[in-house]
Amino acid sequence: MLDTNTAEAAVMALLEDQATRLDNPAKARMDFARDIVAAFAALIRSGTVTGTVSTTGTAAAQAGPLLNGTIS
Repeated sequence: MLDTNTAEAAVMALLEDQATRLDNPAKARMDFARDIVAAFAALIRSGTVTGTVSTTGTAAAQAGPLLNGTIS
């Protein structure tokens, strides 16, 4: 299950930090971009991917794409 509560808290913390940064706007924007990407990556990794796998090969060495995959 996607951990949206943690992601929401991370984004709110980033916005609060941005509201207090007055010294170097360019660095603040770069920090925000880096940190929000990290929050989104953590959100995606918190989920479970499900779908149908169409496989070829033997039971020991299967390969194939994930079809109709979703993250939840």
